[in-house]
Amino acid sequence: MTETLQRPTEPETPAGFGPAQLARWAWRQLTSMRVALFLLFLLAVAAIPGSIVPQREANPLAAADWAQRHPGLAAWAERLGLFDVYSAPWFASIYLLLMVSLVGCIVPRIGVHWRALRSQPPAPPRHLQRLPAHVDVVVAADAQRTLEAAQRVLRARRFRVHQVPDTRGGESVGTAVAAERGYLKETGNLLFHLALVLVLVAVAAGGLFGYRGSVLVVEGEGFANSPIQYDGLTAGARFDPADLPPIALTVDEFVMEFISDGPALGAPDDFQARVRLVESPGDVEQERIIRVNSPLSVDGTLVHLLNPGYAPQITVRGPDGAVLFSQPVPFLPQDESFTSTGVVKVPQGTLPDLGLQGVFLPTGVIGPDGPQSVFPGLGNPVLVITAWQGDLGLDDGVTQSVYRLDTTDMRQLEQDSEPFRAALEPGGTVTLPDGAGSVTFDGVSTWVNLQVSRNAGKELALLGALLAILGLLPTLFVRRRRVWARLRVAATGTAPATVITVAGLDRVVSGDSGDLADELVAIARSVEEELT
Repeated sequence: MTETLQRPTEPETPAGFGPAQLARWAWRQLTSMRVALFLLFLLAVAAIPGSIVPQREANPLAAADWAQRHPGLAAWAERLGLFDVYSAPWFASIYLLLMVSLVGCIVPRIGVHWRALRSQPPAPPRHLQRLPAHVDVVVAADAQRTLEAAQRVLRARRFRVHQVPDTRGGESVGTAVAAERGYLKETGNLLFHLALVLVLVAVAAGGLFGYRGSVLVVEGEGFANSPIQYDGLTAGARFDPADLPPIALTVDEFVMEFISDGPALGAPDDFQARVRLVESPGDVEQERIIRVNSPLSVDGTLVHLLNPGYAPQITVRGPDGAVLFSQPVPFLPQDESFTSTGVVKVPQGTLPDLGLQGVFLPTGVIGPDGPQSVFPGLGNPVLVITAWQGDLGLDDGVTQSVYRLDTTDMRQLEQDSEPFRAALEPGGTVTLPDGAGSVTFDGVSTWVNLQVSRNAGKELALLGALLAILGLLPTLFVRRRRVWARLRVAATGTAPATVITVAGLDRVVSGDSGDLADELVAIARSVEEELT
């Protein structure tokens, strides 16, 4: 007998995704809760550089100083947009994907939840005794009275109650009670996610229509609310400069107070600015006080105090005694003791330019490690300067930082074959070597960096935060629970008696029924009390 061997049939290669199938698959993945949670986590991680690298929007001075101190890292930070994290395209991409994912996840769930709210509780399972918790009680009443009592008890416990036919084995054996509660849990869950979307929309609205500008103002000076007056201005795509309120602000006095004793020695105690405000041209001046976390508000525009510092008043005279420069110069703090650095640039036309590099010490001491400040308050102000002469490069057409001196084409002045250095107290004057002139330290003013901003979506963001908390409460504390009551006539003689079986089920992922058993016992006892 000859057997015919057949070659096994090779499985067919499944057809690949077409464009429509691939789009549906990508949409299902994007709108899944797993991806939404991942994007939320990714957004939190993406925001971390914004708290490490100084942001130009919030503090342009600190950002410029950080870039000067870390030139290598600053180049990469510029390429990656780390100085403007929240405006970077990659951050906006994560933000938009998260919004689309949340909306695509929430909308179908709203429809499902709406249908669940309108549906009736399901009929009882065939074997109630197999549920995690159940209790049997015999009551001295007929089935109808027992049925009505069970419904009253369940409604009193905020269950939604429905009479359903009790069928077993395909045959009707009477009437049972089906009850359910806890729909507020899913309502709260949806409200929480909708509130997140509202917060995202509010942030987007603030980014489109809001603005944030910063300006350094020395004590005694002021500024007008105009784009050209700001040291840095960041505005949304839909922002119109004509919307800037025409306010004018003069800082009459800025006070910095520090703790002078105890373990918190040197910590800031109070920063406040006394200002004169003119809300629009021709209005009467108003005196206002601005404090940290207590901004000035003008028609939705807020003026905050940011980082402060000191501005030594410096006068530079030429070889002939003529005043070449005389004004307060803002110095940037470098540490908690407000040790500050700054520069003075003095062009002299036909003569070599003069440049000064200075270190200001609010409470200066000269120690083994050189001059240093031991307290941020003005206890013993000292200005330490060095001098350079040559070409400042101001006519090269290249933008320069006012806080940095380019010494490429300059030479440092020397005295006794050593680099010139002088420590001045208020009122002190030093003569520069080589007949370059003189420098006088006239005194000290303070300066403050003011942030003027308008966030178009802050009210929506607040509403979203409140709704999120409101939605989170039922999500955490409300249980989705189903309860069934089945009746059967008890054989106890001539007196009517009914056996009521009460069983329940908690709709939780972990399977923890919590106080379900106790509640079923309480329901059964309440039914007994209703019938006595």
